[in-house]
Amino acid sequence: MSDTLPQIRGFLENSGLAFEVWDCDPDLADTAQFCAHYGVPAENSANTILVRSKTGERKHALCVLLATHLLDVNHTVRKKLGARRVSFADAQETREITGMEIGGVTPIGLPPELPVWVDDTIMQREYIILGGGNRTSKLKVSPELVYRLPAAEIVPGLARPRS
Repeated sequence: MSDTLPQIRGFLENSGLAFEVWDCDPDLADTAQFCAHYGVPAENSANTILVRSKTGERKHALCVLLATHLLDVNHTVRKKLGARRVSFADAQETREITGMEIGGVTPIGLPPELPVWVDDTIMQREYIILGGGNRTSKLKVSPELVYRLPAAEIVPGLARPRS
């Protein structure tokens, strides 16, 4: 049986909200494979993506959006980050900044200086599935959890529906 990281479990337990920690085959941790294999609707599954500036001072932000959406990197993210060019962080940089592997990144338990931007459509769901901090677990939580994250901000238009 898998579990999330101790600091993530502690945060969840102290949140006062109901949550579930689900086991996940690490080979199926990426969102599309996870949803297909475990029968989770993509509209309830969240992607958590680290972005970074490509020019000037190095800046990062963690973006959370529904799997049915695409991150608006060239407009909303770029402007909000205050950078001329923005890209997705690679696996190594994601691990260095968050302490987590791609496919398991969660907005819980992050360094306090890392901004967490949450697309407003997340808040319209009954529940969301997040990475568990590792590739062997997923978290089923209420979107209300966002209000308890110390560095989180709800950002309208952070993502747009896939066409």
